[in-house]
Amino acid sequence: MFDFCLTHRHLPKHLFLVSFVVFIFLNLIENIIHFSAGKHFDDEKIIHFEMPSKKNLIKIVIIMFIFAFLQGIFTLLLSNYF
Repeated sequence: MFDFCLTHRHLPKHLFLVSFVVFIFLNLIENIIHFSAGKHFDDEKIIHFEMPSKKNLIKIVIIMFIFAFLQGIFTLLLSNYF
């Protein structure tokens, strides 16, 4: 079924890859900001930025890859109908 989606209506095969990469890049920045804000929510500082630990960063990236893959799939599927 996935191969059918890539070739149906002659969609550019790079559409999945572009959607995937853009999602990873933008959401990595957003997720690190949200992680830092959530970790220091009760601090008195207005802005405090801290990189997550290696373990937490790996968790963030794994979850992002799952959702980036899903976004790529849905982009291909929905582009067949619009």
